[in-house]
Amino acid sequence: MASSDLEQACAYINEKISNIKKCLSLRNCGQEPTLKTILNKIGDEIMVVNELLNKLELEIQYQEQTTNTLKELCQSLEEDYKDVKHLKENIPPHLPQVTVTQDFDNVSDLDLEEPVKGEEPVKGEEPVKVEGPGATKKKPPKEQRNIKEMPFITSEEFNGIPAYMKSRLTYCQINDVIKEINKAVISKYKILHQPKKSTMSSVARNLYHRFLDEETKDTKGHYFIVEADIKEFTALKVDKRFHVILNILRHCRRLSEVRGGGLTRYVIT
Repeated sequence: MASSDLEQACAYINEKISNIKKCLSLRNCGQEPTLKTILNKIGDEIMVVNELLNKLELEIQYQEQTTNTLKELCQSLEEDYKDVKHLKENIPPHLPQVTVTQDFDNVSDLDLEEPVKGEEPVKGEEPVKVEGPGATKKKPPKEQRNIKEMPFITSEEFNGIPAYMKSRLTYCQINDVIKEINKAVISKYKILHQPKKSTMSSVARNLYHRFLDEETKDTKGHYFIVEADIKEFTALKVDKRFHVILNILRHCRRLSEVRGGGLTRYVIT
């Protein structure tokens, strides 16, 4: 056996002997009445220190949770600041609007299309001959019907929408959807308000009968649309974002829902 191995073995044995002596010494101390009281006090102090360590650990966990919460709040505030800055730099062009008055007598299918730029509608009234030399009489004014449109959301209403509901939607995005909904409402009721004697294309006639079939006693006297009208008359996508905006419009009392027959009707309020 090499001398280095023998020295390591001797050191290991001596260490074990020393540990045994310490254990025997501590056991003897525990049996002496004068030292037993001191050992009990030391034990009590150890328990107190252990309780303090447990409280310190709980406090550290609480501080870590608070720090994480503050970080999330800071990120949310930064996003809100960006949204507010964007709103400030992009003042929306939408203003409160007046209900549109449309004349639906003798409306042809061509009237349902968008007007060509540069063209102006011909105004005037056709004179009607009456008995008597050279006497003429104007036609009585035609009956006009008002289509109820959804008012735009105001900035005060937008600020009052809960954050969880509007998520990251902007003021302009919501009003843009309102604009498209109004477009669908006008297009639908242009067809419905046509006189019975007017000629319709097959497409318009099919839409006319679908509109009538979708009427219920709860929608009588109200203006409403369904998802099919959104797809028919606008370029909006009827997706999750669209339904989130509908929920906001219900919150702002711009529309209500009437369900029945597997169909959801969005009534303009």
